[in-house]
Order: sequence, then structure tokens, then C-alpha cells
Amino acid sequence: MKKTVLFDLDGTLLPMDQELFVKAYFGRLARKLAPHGYESDPLIQAIWAGTAAMVKNNGSRTNEEVFWETFCALMGEDCRTDEPLFAEYYEKEFQQVEEVCGKNAAAAETIALCKDLGAELVLATNPIFPAIATESRIRWAGLRREDFRLVTTYENSRYCKPNPAYYREILQTVGLRAEDCLMVGNDAVEDLAAAELGMPVFLLTDCLINKSGRELDGCPHGGFPALQAWLRECLV
Repeated sequence: MKKTVLFDLDGTLLPMDQELFVKAYFGRLARKLAPHGYESDPLIQAIWAGTAAMVKNNGSRTNEEVFWETFCALMGEDCRTDEPLFAEYYEKEFQQVEEVCGKNAAAAETIALCKDLGAELVLATNPIFPAIATESRIRWAGLRREDFRLVTTYENSRYCKPNPAYYREILQTVGLRAEDCLMVGNDAVEDLAAAELGMPVFLLTDCLINKSGRELDGCPHGGFPALQAWLRECLV
């Protein structure tokens, strides 16, 4: 019996157009940091470099450590002292990014359904953001941090999607086997990577990302009604 359900966040529980989100996110961050000596293009390039380094993390350090090491190597070793400015951005300006995200009541309904069926929940969002940013996006989706036994963030994770080690780390943290879990996501590469460990995966197609053009016939997929039917079948 499957008793733990892993959910992706962006594009799954929180509807979004990734391009709009990234544009709003970087635009507001660049304006926030400009008065403090950060030029927009180098700043954005350094953030992308830090993100790429986290995706390649081999588990030797947290994603947070990997990001700041890469970022400071490009922007200057003193940049870490500006971390409070980034935290302030997430507390204030970042909240305006909610405007470019959608909201679907079916997300909260699906979380409630899982709870009613006795399942525990993990928010398996790619851990490239600090907790403060992830918890904000949880609220934007109409959910609460307390809905989830574990939320992966760059502070508590040492791998990223699509590395199967990301999912293995989650299993070790919650003390479960892959066959005891289900994964729900919207990315045919990042979220289907959980299947490599033997974890059943459902792809939500409302905001589907399938850059490789992967054939989905062999994978359960569809909108929220199909997802809820799949969960009832798997959890009851």
C-alpha cells in the first residue's frame, strides 16, 4: 500500500509559465540589488551559474553551500555578506511575483484527498531556492508548510532533479522505500527520474514540461481529475 505521496510544486501544485516566472523573479531581484552595486547581467549570470552548480552537486555539500561558493567566485568573496539583502528580497519584492503565477483550487483539493486517504506528503520541489522562497510559493498555491512532512530546499538538500540521488536522499530522510511512495510532477525529465528508483510517477499535464518530447503512453498522466482517480486507486 502506498502511503507517502511526493508532489512537485512549480507547474504542479502551483500553476505557472516558467518564462514569465523567471522574468518577474530576476527583474525584481535586479532592481532590488542595483543600489548595492550589482549590475543586472552579471548578477543574473552568476545566479544561473550557481543554479547549474547545484544541479551538478555530488552530495558533498548542501546546495546552499554550492550556490554561494559559485556565486561569490563570480561576484566577489564579499557578496556573502549581502545575504540579508537576498532574504529581504524574498520577504518583500519576491511576494509580487505571485502575480504571474496561477492558482488552481484542485491543488488543495488533491492534498486534502491524500490526507483523507491516510497518506503522508512530501513537497519534492527542486531544491534550488531557500526555504523562505519555497514557503512563499506553497502559500501562493493555497497550501501550508504544515501540510508536508518534508519540504526540500537548498538548505536541506545535497542533490537536485533530475539526479535520482535527489529522490534517494528524500527516501533516506523519511525512512521509506521507493515502492512505498508515489511521485506527482509536471516535468517529463525531472519528475520521471523518480521512476528510476522504482517509484510510480504521475505527470500532471496542466503545465507539462516535456522538452525532450518523451512519449508518455507508458506513464499515467492527465489533469487533476485523472490524478485524483489515480491517487484513489493507488492509496485505497
